[in-house]
Amino acid sequence: MFKFAGKVLSLSAASMMVTTAIASAQSAELVAAAKAEGQLTTIALPHDWCGYGEVIAGFKAKYPEITINELNPDAGSSDEVEAIKANKDNKGPQAPDVIDVGLSYGPTAKAEGLIQPYKVSTWDSIPDDAKDAEGYWYGDYYGVLSFMVNKDLVPNPPADWADLLKDEYKNAIALAGDPRASNQAIQGVYAAGVATGGTDAKSAAEKGLEFFKELNAKGNFVPVIGKPATLAQGQTPILINWDYNALSGRDTLNGNPPVEVVVPTSAVVAGVYVQAISAYAPHPNAAKLWMEYLYSDEGQLGWLKGYCHPIRFNDLAKNGKIPQEMLDKLPPAAAYEKAVFPTLDDQAAAKEAITKQWDSVVGANVQ
Repeated sequence: MFKFAGKVLSLSAASMMVTTAIASAQSAELVAAAKAEGQLTTIALPHDWCGYGEVIAGFKAKYPEITINELNPDAGSSDEVEAIKANKDNKGPQAPDVIDVGLSYGPTAKAEGLIQPYKVSTWDSIPDDAKDAEGYWYGDYYGVLSFMVNKDLVPNPPADWADLLKDEYKNAIALAGDPRASNQAIQGVYAAGVATGGTDAKSAAEKGLEFFKELNAKGNFVPVIGKPATLAQGQTPILINWDYNALSGRDTLNGNPPVEVVVPTSAVVAGVYVQAISAYAPHPNAAKLWMEYLYSDEGQLGWLKGYCHPIRFNDLAKNGKIPQEMLDKLPPAAAYEKAVFPTLDDQAAAKEAITKQWDSVVGANVQ
């Protein structure tokens, strides 16, 4: 038995309370240090992406003493990394404290010494295959390839990749990008290849190209970069895109036309983004506090509200922490249990094959 704060406890209970007290003290210390810095500089966080507008507002409401300086909301992952490099010796407002980048940029930024390690308090609930073991980068949210469908023009939505070859979908199907340049489109081709028997990145890329060759030959493929607007106009009634883009597009269209978002029953291919703190962050404590907020239940649900599945989604679902009204706006949770995350090597191999062979195999000039 053990006494803690005047109470007699078992050793295990005492240990838990001591650990909690230490964690609380560390948290209070971090909050104080972050408030003393008074600022956090972010980059490439558009407010209409993954619910970031409300996430940023939530952090501001919780810590009003910390001003958020938002750099270049429309920047890409490479721009974020370049901003760290360009501002190594600059502690001014152009130096980002934190970055949110595509998966491949995490390991490369670590190798180049551009980011620093930090493990958030919810670290153990982040899947091992979605984080750097030393804490240099960690997955934040992901999406899966889905079919966004105009129900006015397509009353019987496709349920799986093979369905896209049906005659009823003539002049209906588009990718949300040019597969010679767009990662979203490349992953769409890759997913189709996985669904049709691809067992590794090379064979999945080859089979995906053959699938789109057949889709194009049948007249089902529309060589247009699909968007919610082209879907609504009837130019591309079925759009292959990330589910979070499809779901937010559905909301934007507001029932005109009615939209259904379908996660295919096979080859649920996911793409994950990662967070990291700059090794040269002018406000390192504010950066750590930002990470704590993002990986808290509140921060994770903020992303989910914006239709990006937070990396702790399964943990939140298992513990009943996702509001039912939020779940009701999403495809069934069971659809995401089968999500597969291509490795960096898989993505690189698929990109190499698809971008170089699209013209010769498929022959559709997407624009």
